[in-house]
Amino acid sequence: MPPVHVARARSTSSAAAKNLESLLTIRDKSAAMNFDFDTPISRRESGSIKYDRRPELDPYWVADMDFASPPAILTALHQRVDHGIFGYAQPHQGLNDAIADYLRDRRNAQVPQDHIVHLGGLVPALSLAARAFCNSGDAVMTCTPVYPPFINVHHDAKVALIKVDHVWENEQWVFDWQAMTHAVTPETKVFLLCNPQNPLGRVFSSEEIIQLATFCETHDLVLVSDEIHCDLIYDEPTTPHYSALNLPAELAKRTITLLSPSKTWNIAGLGYAFAVIPDDTIRRKFSATRGHTLSEITALSYFAAEAAYRHGEPWRIELMLYLRANRDALVEFITTRCPGLSVVAGEATYLAWIDARQLGVKNPALHFEKKAGLFLSDGNNFGWPGWIRFNFGCSRARMLEGLEKIAAAL
Repeated sequence: MPPVHVARARSTSSAAAKNLESLLTIRDKSAAMNFDFDTPISRRESGSIKYDRRPELDPYWVADMDFASPPAILTALHQRVDHGIFGYAQPHQGLNDAIADYLRDRRNAQVPQDHIVHLGGLVPALSLAARAFCNSGDAVMTCTPVYPPFINVHHDAKVALIKVDHVWENEQWVFDWQAMTHAVTPETKVFLLCNPQNPLGRVFSSEEIIQLATFCETHDLVLVSDEIHCDLIYDEPTTPHYSALNLPAELAKRTITLLSPSKTWNIAGLGYAFAVIPDDTIRRKFSATRGHTLSEITALSYFAAEAAYRHGEPWRIELMLYLRANRDALVEFITTRCPGLSVVAGEATYLAWIDARQLGVKNPALHFEKKAGLFLSDGNNFGWPGWIRFNFGCSRARMLEGLEKIAAAL
């Protein structure tokens, strides 16, 4: 487990300042949009997992945001509903073109359409990969802390799990290459990567991803790269996202890259994602394992995804400015108002990973549930007990309400 460290906000570099100026310039050009991230929208009794699973608690846990999705997505959904027929659906040409343009413009990747496998979500894809490439006695490998399904999907394949902790070096979370080399076995078949990293908020560099892909090649592992948070990066010039799609061809051939508009444009409940798999053998094996075990993707999901990739950029830029201010306010609050807690300003996502080990309580999430009526994500589920994850993808006023409850419970 990494050492306790003092909370800190990243210093604002000149590159970060230029990035903010660039975002503001683009924002000003679309100022007429008037996107609203401050007006609360009640989600109680809407069938929301976040709010209705434990209705007696104030939720800051599961990773969806409290913001209405972009108007362009709502318009596309209304238009599709107005059509009135919702039979079995397939990806239409507009979606295929939108994905190709997105991958070219945002991910710097030219991807043939036949390399894409459409999915109803990324968690099933993690399970599919474990089942497709592992046999009895094999193992899946990942680095912790990490999104809980990463450390649970091996059960679906009935194989072993190898976990290696990320470590704190040079003011950032990094891979422990020595520990990974010692931990990997000849039976290890799949490496599950989360980039940007949830819950650490780290955006791994090109050098790190190339080194990881080389590690996978050396040990004959399929690299499954979950990049669902790749459009939620605060300072792209300073910490650009390096996708597995950008790897050299000899390394990319053993990769499965998982992408989705769900987190960025807050449409997780519509259930759409896709995998990019360059190698024909890996792609056919992955698809064959799917069999008849996954549900159909809905007609609404395809059109929402197209609208997100086609028309969602102005909203995304506004969102990142708002979330950036939330992140900075949260770090300042934890640093100045919450003795016993520490946090590092994440480079991506709207999720804060808070070190609560100095509180001296066995289960910090349960402590804040009992003392403050809060529903937080328990670090134990991510592989690191003693930590909590706080979702600040909400109005600033609501975020501060939750933080005040944490402070009062200390």
